Amino acid sequence: MTLAGTLAAAEATAPVESLDVVARMLKERLGAAAVSFLITDFSGGSVVRLGAAGSVETDEPARRITLRGTLYDDVIRTQRPRVEDKGEGGLVRLVAPVTNRGDAIGLLELFLPVAPDAEVMQEVSETAHALAYIVIANRSFTDVYQWGRRTAPLSLAAEIQYRLLPASLACEAAQFAVAGALEPADHVGGDTFDYVIDRDTVQLSVTDAMGHDVDAALLATLLVGALRRARRASAGLAEQGDQADQAAREHGRHGYVTGQLLRISLLDGTAEFINAGHPWPLRMRDGQVREITPKIDMPFGFHAPHSYRVQSLDLRPGDRLVMLTDGMLERNANSLDLPDLIVRTRALHPREAARTLIAAVVDANHGHLQDDATVMCLDWHGIGHSHRDADTGANLADASAPSPTGPTTPGR
Repeated sequence: MTLAGTLAAAEATAPVESLDVVARMLKERLGAAAVSFLITDFSGGSVVRLGAAGSVETDEPARRITLRGTLYDDVIRTQRPRVEDKGEGGLVRLVAPVTNRGDAIGLLELFLPVAPDAEVMQEVSETAHALAYIVIANRSFTDVYQWGRRTAPLSLAAEIQYRLLPASLACEAAQFAVAGALEPADHVGGDTFDYVIDRDTVQLSVTDAMGHDVDAALLATLLVGALRRARRASAGLAEQGDQADQAAREHGRHGYVTGQLLRISLLDGTAEFINAGHPWPLRMRDGQVREITPKIDMPFGFHAPHSYRVQSLDLRPGDRLVMLTDGMLERNANSLDLPDLIVRTRALHPREAARTLIAAVVDANHGHLQDDATVMCLDWHGIGHSHRDADTGANLADASAPSPTGPTTPGR
């Protein structure tokens, strides 16, 4: 099963059947009793089995599987495949991560008649990597993958909100790793986050539109659209802020949006920052978390004379930057020691750290948020990292201790 052969087989079939084709190929080649793909939901807290070639009793729920404390959770967190002897029936379960550039898309699960050797582990790992590209290539043609990411029916506002997020909620590059997580309130509050990587920069934004439900989602759509339009026209940070502000003032029905815009040069590591009435970010350096307190300008959309100041942000290799919305700080969430939790999750990949921070806020509010909770977590490795090691091999060894200045977990 070469990469080219796997991709060609998937390309030859309908988008909704591409996963089944790969599963059948693995089943025939390795003699597996069953092969299936499990996709992660929006929250990252559960997976859904989208299909299987063959069937086998797994003692797992037929559809949605909560990750916490499971083998699946361990595989996603460490990005290492795991082997488990099922005992009864003599089958061995192998679970491998399906990940692309740090975005944990899902899991590949096989039930094998014998324990896999190093060659089989390598083959499954490479196939799982190819599967990530297959999912990315096919998810724009079908709603199957979108269905799998929904643990519950979405409101109209939530549907609009999720479609504003980047296609991949996490990304690894040589110089950085970034991930975002969003948990909508019971009545959606208009939070969004975004990032983009250009040839010489990485740009991030976190925004919070006033109001709730569809009105907030529409205002958030207006803001994100204006920011992306300006960004894609190669506008500087100040111009992006001005265009977002103008769009909100002219079309936002007297609503406003708080936000943060961040641009980091991948050439010299300098960072520029705009704060439009938004909560200050947190930076962890040398094990200490400090609030960054730049000057605050008016939110986007305020009908009063104002401008946006582009300020410098001190960012050094090894830093972790956490950008958030006020839903991470309000009501019962303020009982959390957020800086302490950031320190305790330092060894985690930004993807897992963001998930943990969001989960803590949800737990503090007993599962019912009054306002959206959003967080972006950026690990800055520095411009000295010109190449990223994307080869996990078969990941046969246990996860190694994280480097304070490099990627905290291996990734594809």
